[in-house]
Amino acid sequence: MVYPTTVKTYLERAASHPNAAARKLLEIMDRKKTNLCVSVDVTTSAEVLEVVRNVAPAVCMVKTHIDIISDFTPALTEELAKLADEFDFVIFEDRKFADIGNTVALQYSSGVHKIADWSHITNAHPLPGPGIISGLGTVGKPKGRALLLLAEMSSKGNLATGEYTKTAVQMARDAGRDWVVGFIAMGRVDAEGDPEGKEDFLILTPGVGLVAKGDKLGQQYRTPREVVYDSGCDVIIVGRGIYGVQGGREAVLAEAEKYREEGWKAYEERLTRA
Repeated sequence: MVYPTTVKTYLERAASHPNAAARKLLEIMDRKKTNLCVSVDVTTSAEVLEVVRNVAPAVCMVKTHIDIISDFTPALTEELAKLADEFDFVIFEDRKFADIGNTVALQYSSGVHKIADWSHITNAHPLPGPGIISGLGTVGKPKGRALLLLAEMSSKGNLATGEYTKTAVQMARDAGRDWVVGFIAMGRVDAEGDPEGKEDFLILTPGVGLVAKGDKLGQQYRTPREVVYDSGCDVIIVGRGIYGVQGGREAVLAEAEKYREEGWKAYEERLTRA
């Protein structure tokens, strides 16, 4: 794995970041001492809010899939926005846009979900080309939102590898960090060509478990230390491994705290390595 030669704290990185949503995230990470994002992959509004309230003290970010909610109304996203303010986290709608610029602009701004109105960060596949970045930017940039590109994925056999990943990184560089703030990736895909880490993209990584393993649907898991310390990533994304534990709210929060502690420890150790 290639690392930048300069390693800064989250707060130092926030101070010089040109994107408001990325600054907010980095400041929260420092303030709450957490690099944990919980992926809320449940299908009713009540379940979403229950999970979010349970894990909120331990997270810097909550990741949603708003299009799987069977009883969606705008009241859900209004409440999510209130909880984000109350508990100090950002919302990442994992929409994975993948169409031409005009279409994604409409998907981002319109319809029943109106994602740009409440989600601080969203993401897109680079497959359609740079038009997807500019199309989403016409909606998100004026609102102070941020975009991530899917440079790599954690599922077995995925095609986001090699030249595809390199092209995604170059597209982000061409677009500028005032809009494209980083990547969904398994490691520091941005290190090649930027050995000093001056570009300072954010790396958010799914497929994290306290024990490295996989599931029946091809998901592959790595530990928080492997992701943050070994691979140099910034945010660990965990879903069922936290909200799926038995025992109610206290048990779920306790499990979230385990991940928060492991992720934060790995980050602090990464700082001393430099």
